[in-house]
Amino acid sequence: MTPLPDSIARSWQLVALSKEVRGKPLTRKVADTPVVLFRGADGRIAALLDRCPHRNFPLSDGRMKNGAVVCPYHGWRFGPDGDCLEVPGCELASGDGARLAASPVAVIERNGGVFVRLKEGQADLPDLGVWGDDDHDHFWWAQGVWRGRALDAIENVLDAFHTNYIHDGIIRRSNRRMPVHLSTNVFETSIEQVIEQPIPDLGWMSRMLEPPRDRSRTRLYAPTTVQARWEGPKGLTLCVSAFFTPVDAGSLRPFARFTTPKGRGPSWLKEAAIRLFLNPVVAQDRRALARQLDGIEAFGGPRFIQGPGDLLGARVAQLYQGQALEPGVEGPFIRTL
Repeated sequence: MTPLPDSIARSWQLVALSKEVRGKPLTRKVADTPVVLFRGADGRIAALLDRCPHRNFPLSDGRMKNGAVVCPYHGWRFGPDGDCLEVPGCELASGDGARLAASPVAVIERNGGVFVRLKEGQADLPDLGVWGDDDHDHFWWAQGVWRGRALDAIENVLDAFHTNYIHDGIIRRSNRRMPVHLSTNVFETSIEQVIEQPIPDLGWMSRMLEPPRDRSRTRLYAPTTVQARWEGPKGLTLCVSAFFTPVDAGSLRPFARFTTPKGRGPSWLKEAAIRLFLNPVVAQDRRALARQLDGIEAFGGPRFIQGPGDLLGARVAQLYQGQALEPGVEGPFIRTL
């Protein structure tokens, strides 16, 4: 299995939704590293490596006491910064709090999501624009842990051509393809595919759920964040900000935040409709990624070649690995979807 690149540890990875971190420690694994999340006495989010420095017992098996996490093995208690606050039965000498500390992990909370960074690297999240605007409706959809590689999940969501087959009849149709104009915008740390189409997609979900649109933009922000925007004559119709957090080399934890303009029906109704219609699409992609990993493992690693529809080429993998791209604009190219 291809090991995870260092770019994952040096970038902000979404590991949980804010509502999941409540009254007890929560464990998450990112890039093969267990992390424990909890809230301090002031309600702010905290993250530590999920190991007590004393005997390596998982802190997430413990409980909270006065805004600090207590290891269930010997009762050592650690604050949000990792400092050891208590060793039951003993008195701490000056400096013992830092000497006996658990390892803190950089953490931020943004728009209802909890992000961690295992190593020094990205200063902040990329600017995702509308995903946090108060004048839009938003909801999160956490997907649990999937079998598959995060890189393949990113390529999947950037790839328009698989929708005619994996999602045949739902998004597009394999027997009724239509011409579109594809363009690629390349930036140093991101890449965007733009689809211009005068005719709506022919799948039943597209025809029933989507308002009129004539353009979609799907952009990868290195290394694991993808934002897709659908635009119609009156502007944005839907925005999906997706986060593909690698758990380890063969599994990932995807999250998606859906954003729609206010005034197009009640927010709860829009959420219910999106979840209902997208459920089969999510299930199909989840199975496809697992089957793709089966093939990769059966043949000792990925054996990919680029075809005429792969306009982004190897650059998705380059961004995933932390490499910079040469900016430019390519296209438009005429293809049929």
